[in-house]
Amino acid sequence: MTVALLFPGQGTQHEGMLPWLEEDAGARPVLHVMSGVLGADWRARLADADWSRKNAVAQPLVTGTSLAAWSALAGGLPRVVAVAGYSVGELGSSAAAGMLSVDAAVQLAVTRAAAMDACPDAAAGGLLGVTNAPPGELAAVLEQSGLEVAIRTGDQRCILGGDRPALARAAERLAAHGAKTTLLCVRVASHTRAMRAAVPVLAEAFAQATWSPARLPWVAGITGHVVRDLHEVQRLLAEQVATTVRWDACMDAVFERRPDAVLEVGAGTTLTRLWRERHPDIPARSCDEFSRPAQIMDWLESAGARRPGH
Repeated sequence: MTVALLFPGQGTQHEGMLPWLEEDAGARPVLHVMSGVLGADWRARLADADWSRKNAVAQPLVTGTSLAAWSALAGGLPRVVAVAGYSVGELGSSAAAGMLSVDAAVQLAVTRAAAMDACPDAAAGGLLGVTNAPPGELAAVLEQSGLEVAIRTGDQRCILGGDRPALARAAERLAAHGAKTTLLCVRVASHTRAMRAAVPVLAEAFAQATWSPARLPWVAGITGHVVRDLHEVQRLLAEQVATTVRWDACMDAVFERRPDAVLEVGAGTTLTRLWRERHPDIPARSCDEFSRPAQIMDWLESAGARRPGH
């Protein structure tokens, strides 16, 4: 039995996410680290959308809760054949791969959020999910609006980044041509040129962190390839905030390693839904779909038993 782990990005956080975390002994040390950044009342404050959507909150929150869930499960997981992270989820995947400590990953999430917020155009930015846009119309919008493809999520899916008025105009235009558009709960134009000023700040922060060789295959977000060289990992993590994330290629790289199941380690089900759409033959679930860790382990066991050859 094998499994691949996917770590979600910000925008997945919600008031009822991963309700079992605080009761799990394996998760508590990570939550303690995260609480040192966000406060012990972080769970109660999730009801305040203005607070939970702030970059400075969302990035350490998503990193910390994902790593708390991973810590609760790690000792009982089957063999992990790949780990990948979506946007800030790459910090969680780096820790799960053994390259960073949990403490370092959470603190780097704080640094990452601050560096992105400090970019000159950060306050005006946002992200727009787009599905089933006519290719010609999407190309015209990109050429005329100054928006960029921030994340490629599928053959008919992508996320655009740029300033919010331009995103609103693009949403209206694309919807008129049959596309589905959704303004995401992210307040910066992640993975676009607007974040270039954050790259050298992050490059320095990553260089100063303590790194260890990866124990698991780690898939890089902006290349969709397994990367093992630690200097290259650091470079890619820094460049990622201002470069298109190729999540479609990441999913394909994970698929090539033929896991028996895929587990989304964190809040929400976004990555699970994208996986099922692209690679439906390999079952996928999110930790957020279960009420306790034992149910996750039971599902993994049953998923492995149903795969051919088991």
